[in-house]
Amino acid sequence: MAKRKKATGKTKAKRKKTSVKASTRKKTTTVRKTKPTVKKITRKAPLRGVSPRKAMQISVKPTAVKPTAVKPTPTSRRPQPVPAEQRIGVVTHYYSHLSVATLRLEPGATLRIGDVIHILGHTTDFSQRVESLEVDRKSVLEVGSNDDFGLKVVDHAREHDVVFKARS
Repeated sequence: MAKRKKATGKTKAKRKKTSVKASTRKKTTTVRKTKPTVKKITRKAPLRGVSPRKAMQISVKPTAVKPTAVKPTPTSRRPQPVPAEQRIGVVTHYYSHLSVATLRLEPGATLRIGDVIHILGHTTDFSQRVESLEVDRKSVLEVGSNDDFGLKVVDHAREHDVVFKARS
């Protein structure tokens, strides 16, 4: 009778034993070593008087490139307002579902329906014509200094964005 070769798969009994013992002993992993791969280099014209091995070493060497000094140009981080504009207030809140910004006007500033405003912030920069103003949920035609009011805006405004008014 011929001897059977041992089965490579684990039986249920052995699995149970090894799982119990596996927690107590260290697991070791073997790393399989592979042969290094050699890249084939194609040339348009062969090098004369140089062995193929030397030619491969010559072509593999990286060429030294001197970095050129480039002077960075300074850029302003925040867009500047147009000189023909006057600062009139600041955005205190923005309601995204309504596209409404609440603003607080500075002392001495007024805003009317039909005025052109420019809202400027870290990521905000747009201009629009004022079409609706509301104070305490009531439409008004004009708001004065130190008033908190709502303004329908055409783009997303953020808190602390500065509001400018075109001088007329």
